[in-house]
Amino acid sequence: MKKTYPVEVDCANCAAKMEEAVKGTPGVASATLNFMTLKLKVEFVEGADESAVMKEALKRCKKVESDCEIIF
Repeated sequence: MKKTYPVEVDCANCAAKMEEAVKGTPGVASATLNFMTLKLKVEFVEGADESAVMKEALKRCKKVESDCEIIF
């Protein structure tokens, strides 16, 4: 399953770090964060709980950029 989420992030460097954090989240098959459109595209591993995965992804992103946000 693939989903797109709006994000709030201040700089391109932080967006790149957030993308890597999401990619490393269990349950995520792939992720791409476009800083220009402020959109995060996530492909989930089959059978993954989308809500739980995104909560963990946001937690990981907050470690990179404390004031970032993923709207899900």
